[in-house]
Amino acid sequence: MKVMMINGSPNREGCTYTALREVARSLEEDGIETELVHIGTQPIQGCAACGTCKRTRSRVCVFDGDSVNRIKEKVAGADGLVLGAPVHFASISGAMSTFLDRFFYSGGAFAYKPGAAVVSARRGGTTAALDQINKYFTITNMVVVGSQYWNMVHGNTPEEVRQDLEGMQTMRTLGRNMAWLLRCLDAGRAQGVKLPEPEARVRTNFIRNT
Repeated sequence: MKVMMINGSPNREGCTYTALREVARSLEEDGIETELVHIGTQPIQGCAACGTCKRTRSRVCVFDGDSVNRIKEKVAGADGLVLGAPVHFASISGAMSTFLDRFFYSGGAFAYKPGAAVVSARRGGTTAALDQINKYFTITNMVVVGSQYWNMVHGNTPEEVRQDLEGMQTMRTLGRNMAWLLRCLDAGRAQGVKLPEPEARVRTNFIRNT
């Protein structure tokens, strides 16, 4: 089994990376393979609402000049997903927000896979940023993985993050929880437990003509 981890910080090996690596170590100790990818520092095109991904059912975004499609291809074969981002102005980084909008909107094999959010901050804004990431999971039928506290670390440098003993323990617990859930899902499949049968999608607008 494999978990893909996405680092949405502009710093490849900064505070967010430090938190994700602690989750990864915990997963690997439980026998789960991990791969950590960085969204990069090049500009990421925002969603233009062109609808091409929906019309063609390709699950590929028409904008192919940045990291979105490349990373999505990697995630397609993974059993779980961990998204990490720094807190900028009480929300996730702008690049990560743009990345995730296209990553999820263009569709993919996300349903019923475990997903976990990880955020890093010097001080505040963490719970708002966590909520932002978790919304991507809960609109795509993913299973949200928690820990013994909210999935956050604090520090202005990787060294300070490593001194956040509670935060690092939270990361390790998150890794163990995800490993346990992956094994539960695998055991269920082995026993013939089927995925829920989806209903035909209903879309309701809130404006009514009277």
